[in-house]
Amino acid sequence: MLLKKLFLLVILCLLLGQVDARLDVCATCPYKAIKPAIAASQAGDTLFIHSGLYQEGNILIDKALTVIGIGYPVIDGKNETEVITVTANRVSLIGLHIKNVGTSYLEDRAGIRIKKAKHFLVKNNKLTDTFFGVYLEHAREGKVVGNVMKAQAKNEASSGNAVHAWYCRKLVVENNHVSGHRDGIYFEFVDSSIVRHNVSENQLRYGLHFMFSNNDSYEHNTFRNNGAGVAVMFSKKINMWENHFEHNWGGAAYGLLLKEINDADIVRNVFEENTIGIYVEGSNRIHYLNNVFRHNGWAIKIAGGCMDNDVSGNNFISNTFDLAQTGKGTYNRFDGNYWSEYTGYDLDRDGVGDVPFRPVKLFSYVVDQTPETMVLLRSTFVDIINFSEKISPILTPAQVQDHAPRMREIDIPFTH
Repeated sequence: MLLKKLFLLVILCLLLGQVDARLDVCATCPYKAIKPAIAASQAGDTLFIHSGLYQEGNILIDKALTVIGIGYPVIDGKNETEVITVTANRVSLIGLHIKNVGTSYLEDRAGIRIKKAKHFLVKNNKLTDTFFGVYLEHAREGKVVGNVMKAQAKNEASSGNAVHAWYCRKLVVENNHVSGHRDGIYFEFVDSSIVRHNVSENQLRYGLHFMFSNNDSYEHNTFRNNGAGVAVMFSKKINMWENHFEHNWGGAAYGLLLKEINDADIVRNVFEENTIGIYVEGSNRIHYLNNVFRHNGWAIKIAGGCMDNDVSGNNFISNTFDLAQTGKGTYNRFDGNYWSEYTGYDLDRDGVGDVPFRPVKLFSYVVDQTPETMVLLRSTFVDIINFSEKISPILTPAQVQDHAPRMREIDIPFTH
């Protein structure tokens, strides 16, 4: 009986010895700096970093740890180094204020780098002037949630991206507010991932940039005042739902650029006050459904190589030009939309116009060839040439018609 009790006591001691430890870092704590606390920790431990200034860079986390900031402790790279690099699975970084990553023309330094790791969490952090904010490389099954990333990028060559993901899978980028970078969110070779409920504004280049990434979705995001809103290139099966693209102005600016995209859904988005709402090139089998285009220069501009696209159930309201398309032929459908410039009639009162609407104006073609002619936009001359082309189309694609134009704005059930 005594041996049995001793055996149980030994087992209990072993179990107690496996309890995850708590390590505190502060000026009056056993650990005054972050690196010694990490060195003393074991996998599964939690580090609590108390408020204060920690001038440490090149912090390596190579074991499964939870690092929690209390009162947003400042970890300052002193404009010299990367700050935190994670190479272990199951690492969480929560409530830290990381700042002053040194700009480099030789390496992509970051406030937080996740490298060849999975099941990570980067949550509720502040990243200020970090060159690259959160840099994910060969990472998967992780989350970047609720962070605020601010920079003051002056030019593209000396700036990085707020969230940069390269060769990753199954990421969730959610509820972040990013501003002042080259790109707000950048995906290259990133598959099966979600970008949702983010605000990306005042970036030099793109609010969101997709390259060679498949089976992804972005939804309920706002892209505002960027060089251009979103660019999706060389990808397939991308869902784009209920985003706001607004105030992306400039000579080459647009809300959304699609280049070499196939089999995508663009549903219930709002494009408001962009130079071009959507610019499309070489993209096929895309469904544009229940979107709102309001007060843009061009609502949709379609270049060559676009086939089997369906533009239906959208509201085109007070755009300078609703649609521009290169070439006379078309293999796309434009039926069942509301066009604020439609002046047809509905004798049977079924809500659908009795005569088709041709949304491509001759003056749009003229402006595309000679941009300076935009100064004539409100002149009587422009009204005359548009009317004459409508009656007898010569230069505009006669096949581009909405055969069932709606008489009233379509009620679109946004969920956000």
